Amino acid sequence: MIIEALLRERGWLLADGATGTNLFDRGLEAGEAPELWNTARPDEIRRLHQGFVDAGADIILTNSFGGTSRRLRLHDAQRRVHELNKVAAELARDVAESAGRRVVVAGSVGPTGDLFAPLGELTEAVAVEVFAEQIEGLRDGGAEVAWIETMSAVEEMRAAATAAARCGMPYTVTASFDTAGSTMMGVAPAAMARATLGFSPPPHGVGCNCGVGASDLVCSVLAITAAEPAALVIAKANCGVPRVKGDSVVYSGTPELMAEYDGRLRTSVHRPRPNPPENMGMSRNASKPGRA
Repeated sequence: MIIEALLRERGWLLADGATGTNLFDRGLEAGEAPELWNTARPDEIRRLHQGFVDAGADIILTNSFGGTSRRLRLHDAQRRVHELNKVAAELARDVAESAGRRVVVAGSVGPTGDLFAPLGELTEAVAVEVFAEQIEGLRDGGAEVAWIETMSAVEEMRAAATAAARCGMPYTVTASFDTAGSTMMGVAPAAMARATLGFSPPPHGVGCNCGVGASDLVCSVLAITAAEPAALVIAKANCGVPRVKGDSVVYSGTPELMAEYDGRLRTSVHRPRPNPPENMGMSRNASKPGRA
């Protein structure tokens, strides 16, 4: 898998961030589906990806976070799932291929927004079909990995993972630990790591994203690495707490503060690891620990 190959060269990779926030700065209206810009304003999406590549990103995520039929039906676009996700991947692929270095295109797969039974109407079997429809589009557009993110329930993580496997796609899983150190559905970081690494096939990386800022994310990462010391860990925090200021959304963090937290995190967890078990999808001869 390409992420693991790149990690063997350097030990860590830099992912992009804040697709939605950046699109709001470019004129996306509140309540508007970002995925519709893939066809309505493709040049803006290319510029967004290019900005991340210029800033040094090794992994860029497609503009498809809400690309399932369950989310797109809110915009009467549920019949455009394959089209919008395929184009999302194609736009990212165009930028990645002109980067002059290896840039990984990850297909962003966010939650459906629906509660699972018995709390809601969505079943795991239906969720698998919903995610598979999206991931097929991302795969057909050239995404290299399904980047399952911002999840709260293990059932939804498993459904998305099952769909990725059905589509023949490697995948990663991250959750948002923004409710007293757990996800909205009460899943703690260590429990999330143990559960997802037990999926068949297992993910190529696990971790956390968004949340309430870098300081809390450090705690989540340390809990994951303590529970699963051989895991490839993804750490993708918000730049502080978002606040509405006038017509804009601003964050309490700064680039300098994020850089400081990044350095501290890698110093804390970037240490020699035991060889991972074969079922983790990571090469036994990897010479360096992985951090995406």
